[in-house]
Amino acid sequence: MADSETLEFVTEHERILQEIESTDTACVGPTLRSIYDDQPNAHKRFMEKLDARIRNHDREIEKMCNFHHQGFVDAITELLKVRADAEKLMGQVTDTNRRLQEAGRDVRAQTEEVIRCRIQQRNMATTVEKLHCFFLLIEASLCPHRYYAALKTMEQLEKVYIPRVSHYRFCQIMAENLPRLREEIKDISMSDLKDFLESIRKHSDKVGETAMRQAQQHRTFNSAVAKQLHIGHYSKPVYSLSRHTNTHLSNGLWSNDDTGDDEDADEEILTAQDLVDFSPVYRCLHIYSVLGDRETFENYYRKQRKKQARLVLQPQANMHETVEGYRRYFNQIVGFFVVEDHILHATRGLVTRAFTDELWNMALSKIIAVLRTHSSYCEDPDLVLELKNLIVICADTLQGYGFPVSRLFDLLFEVRDQYNETLLKKWAAVFRWEIFESDNYSPIPVETEEEYKLVTSRFPFHDPEIEKQDFPKKLPMSQSVPQIYTQVKEFIYASLKFSESLHRSSTEIDDMLRKSTNLLLTRTLSSCLQNLTKKPHIGLTELVQIIINTTHLEQACKYLEEFITNITNISPETVHTTRLYGLSTFKDARHAAEGEIYTKLNQKIDEFIQLADYEWSMAESDGRASGYLMDLINFLRSTFQVFTHLPGKVAQTACMSACKHLSTSLMQMLLDSELKQISMGAIQQFNLDVMQCELFASSEPVPGFQGDTLQLAFIDLRQLLDLFMVWDWSTYLADYGQPNSKYLRVNPATALALLEK
Repeated sequence: MADSETLEFVTEHERILQEIESTDTACVGPTLRSIYDDQPNAHKRFMEKLDARIRNHDREIEKMCNFHHQGFVDAITELLKVRADAEKLMGQVTDTNRRLQEAGRDVRAQTEEVIRCRIQQRNMATTVEKLHCFFLLIEASLCPHRYYAALKTMEQLEKVYIPRVSHYRFCQIMAENLPRLREEIKDISMSDLKDFLESIRKHSDKVGETAMRQAQQHRTFNSAVAKQLHIGHYSKPVYSLSRHTNTHLSNGLWSNDDTGDDEDADEEILTAQDLVDFSPVYRCLHIYSVLGDRETFENYYRKQRKKQARLVLQPQANMHETVEGYRRYFNQIVGFFVVEDHILHATRGLVTRAFTDELWNMALSKIIAVLRTHSSYCEDPDLVLELKNLIVICADTLQGYGFPVSRLFDLLFEVRDQYNETLLKKWAAVFRWEIFESDNYSPIPVETEEEYKLVTSRFPFHDPEIEKQDFPKKLPMSQSVPQIYTQVKEFIYASLKFSESLHRSSTEIDDMLRKSTNLLLTRTLSSCLQNLTKKPHIGLTELVQIIINTTHLEQACKYLEEFITNITNISPETVHTTRLYGLSTFKDARHAAEGEIYTKLNQKIDEFIQLADYEWSMAESDGRASGYLMDLINFLRSTFQVFTHLPGKVAQTACMSACKHLSTSLMQMLLDSELKQISMGAIQQFNLDVMQCELFASSEPVPGFQGDTLQLAFIDLRQLLDLFMVWDWSTYLADYGQPNSKYLRVNPATALALLEK
């Protein structure tokens, strides 16, 4: 047991010794502590073991020293031998070093100078590189239109960095080049501005077209809303086209989110910024402002825009020929001022309100003068109406941007007069060629109830007696009457179209409609009727029908009054309401036709009289009236039968006029200066003819004459012929001058002239 323990200690001590030999001294403490922690007296045994190990190592060291001692001695001996040579060599090296230092002192100075120059060269190259990069940076700023960044860089260089190294020449050169760069930037930005002005000149019509189209859509929308509000089924708000309600160009001309039209609502709202890039203006203005030359830029911009305004306001020579010419003209004007309004509000002071007002007043005067001139060439009422619509849309659009447009609306009154003139010319052609020339001037035949209703639906005709008649029957007027009535209503509708969107009250519209209708009646229709009655192919039958037609048209005037009242809702009893002059128009036309009847009737009588072939030297009469006279009487009888449809006084006046003219013509035949001699036989024959005239007068060819009123037309002839037939000169001479004389109507000069013959 003791041996095993001893062996164990030996083994443990051996291990500890190996560990001490092989490990760092910092770790020896724990190893030694483990020895003292073991059994008592263990450390003594370990010390013994340690002493034995030390002695063993000493023996090995001694062996090693003994082995190398002779070599060491030999090395020392050799070193002592070399020592003298080393001292001699040291002296030579020191001398060589001294002489080398003295010889390289100049080279060292030159090398240091080269090093210093190389450092300067490197610094200069770095500086040039940095400056080159700087100028490349400035040029790069100029290329993508980053002018403001380039100016800021130059400003920073000029105020911060150059002063620090201002004593260097290259800095002075840089400082001298900076103004040139600024001028270059100004020139480039000015070139961009010129390109912008050219672009806006090309795109003004597109901008104006977009603004006017949106204004028109908005006006249509407002009209629909107003109509819905009127019937009480719509409650959305009505938006006005103005700059202050979502119409500034920066936000869009106007917003049509509530248009109610899906197609319009989906359509993209284009603005001036969508069509024109305004950045060159902003950029150039900013650059000139930074460079302290803003006033020069403002003056140039305003001068150029004035020139462009004059070009825009100059119309094409054939503008009045098509509506596209007018539309292009207005698009350019609206586009120009929409852009100016955007510039006014998007920039500060580039243009002022006074400047835009000056431009607008100049433009307004030019526009009015141009439209006055060109509208006077328009002969198509549809084109004039389109012109009016364009003026209204243009005025509404520009009014939304704050421009005063009252003078444009005043111009519309002049355009309205021109429109009325073109309408009157158009309807004059309708009356003259489409109605009067195609009319057969005979009563309208109606075969069925449907035909009767068709006529009465076009013309307000009511006659109880005719309504009681069986079909087929005839209406007293001819086809032209319902056509004229319909065309007058069409004219009123056409005239009403011009009044739309003029922002006028119902009273003013009513007044305009009545005045234009009066012009149609009193000037156009009246003139056409007057010319119609004077046409050679219009005979007595046609004149009679014209009188009947004008009578029915006169009676229909009250229905035209009601028609206008229904349109405008203005009662005709209103104090300031203009009355229609249709009554006087148709009365004048009827009187003209009556006068033509009298004239043509007399002309026809003259034609028959010219056929008279009296044998003034005949011995005695053949006992019957002359053939020409009988034909004349038959003609008058048939003619007066046609007069039964005329008003009584017209027929009576025509009959009395014809008889008087016949009597006068027969009297002139007897007293003709070329007739030198008349036999009693001829007097007897002439007496037979006068008797036939008296029989015709007594037969009451036209009803309504009292007693022998019509026969009195031949009283002068009768008394003259009785005087010669009876040869009652004593009575004539005795009773001459007496109120109850038998030959009171016989003029002495007439009797003497016939007596001489």
